[in-house]
Amino acid sequence: MTTTQVGVHEVRFGTGTARIVLLVTILASGMAFLDGTIVNVALPRIEADLGGGLATLQWVLNAYMLTLGSLVLVGGSLGDLLGIRRVFGWGVVGFTVTTVICALAPTAPLLVAGRALQGVSAALMVPGSLALISSLFVEEQRGRAIGLWSGLSGVAMALGPFIGGVLVDMHGGGWRWAFLAKLPLAIVVLVLLPKVPTVPGRRTDAPLGSQLDLMGAFLTTAGLALLVAPLTEVERLGRPLTAALTALGAAFLVGFWLLERRREATNSPAPMMPPSLWRIRSFTTANIVTFVVYGALSAVMFLLTLALMIGMGWSALVTGLATLPMTIMLAVFSGKVGSLIPRFGARPLLTAGCVFMAIGMFMLAYLPPHPSYWTEVFPGVMVFSLGMTLIVAPITTTALGDIPVAASGVGSGVNNAVSRIGGLVTVAVIPVVAGLSGITSDAGLSVMNGYNHATIISAGLCAVGAVVSWLGFHPDTGKAVTAA
Repeated sequence: MTTTQVGVHEVRFGTGTARIVLLVTILASGMAFLDGTIVNVALPRIEADLGGGLATLQWVLNAYMLTLGSLVLVGGSLGDLLGIRRVFGWGVVGFTVTTVICALAPTAPLLVAGRALQGVSAALMVPGSLALISSLFVEEQRGRAIGLWSGLSGVAMALGPFIGGVLVDMHGGGWRWAFLAKLPLAIVVLVLLPKVPTVPGRRTDAPLGSQLDLMGAFLTTAGLALLVAPLTEVERLGRPLTAALTALGAAFLVGFWLLERRREATNSPAPMMPPSLWRIRSFTTANIVTFVVYGALSAVMFLLTLALMIGMGWSALVTGLATLPMTIMLAVFSGKVGSLIPRFGARPLLTAGCVFMAIGMFMLAYLPPHPSYWTEVFPGVMVFSLGMTLIVAPITTTALGDIPVAASGVGSGVNNAVSRIGGLVTVAVIPVVAGLSGITSDAGLSVMNGYNHATIISAGLCAVGAVVSWLGFHPDTGKAVTAA
């Protein structure tokens, strides 16, 4: 394998190496983000084909987010230990294989299992994509590179419903094509990966298992599973058992936090989530905002799709087109927003973005039974999209800006984990709170009633994000991160 001979923090814009690094990392992260949204418009077709009601639809999303959210920290740690490019490559190969497994799944349980394995692979791939940029680009250009990565990855996420809609409506087994569509991107990444510079790992001669926080990985995975699974299956389990299992899940997560504190205090190797990171104000604030904003985004994208397709009878293609303005906004303006950070700082951009997202969600909350797209759907989507455009680049830049270089893999892993866990929790919790548990693909009125309540809750989460952004970030946070 040929390795480009460029050192850490030596890559600059305008070089062939910079273009390859950006292309490989953006395509890889784009596959993972795309995977979280391209499936949305295929969900009613999956439920009609494989059965299972709302619980099946939730599991198709949550199985992926569960393993990705809980193991992405291990992926970041593995990259720091064994070399970021190596672990990143493992993730790309695994993601490619599991994508084919999902596309060929004949039953709902096998599809859910394939999605869980996809999440494991993405947990190796996603933190590595951002850590490669953080580790390879010169400091004065790192913010710009991260802005491009986050903005274009966001474009991939926003394109998901449109691409999925085209594929679902064009082919008889369209939901399977929603998975296969990512394979060309994976092939490009695998072909170009040998040209990406290596970032040396810091593994010692001790056994690898002793350098990884395996107990921490178990506690987070078990804790999140015990939180999410009972809420998804609440109609079958009943509320008393659901409450008991979710309490047990919370106890596992508390145990994880206590374990991480002990490992760091005793200088044990490789705590999966070093508590000292949370003493960095910009890191903590950015991750709180990430949790509420991406949680709200995941819930709204999931429920808006169900509302338009099941509640209103729109086709997959028309539903995908309905959210296309978000793609255009992110593609056109994300780079420009990134360039505003050195001048204005991250705080006003993130606060305004959260406010616009909340307003847009509120506008989308009370759709009539047969809405006009241009007068009743489009305005809310545009305001919502403006908010997303103001958020995606600044939130990633500020989350990683003050993280030590040696912990870049772990830091990016934590931020990615928080975004996925936010979506995981909201997709499980908000339908229960909004009264959507147990519905099937023919329950149009029930979907619309629950959708209204769920969207208002999501708007409230974005309002919380606005308050946290304004109070939590220092006025110069973004300026300090990106200005040389």
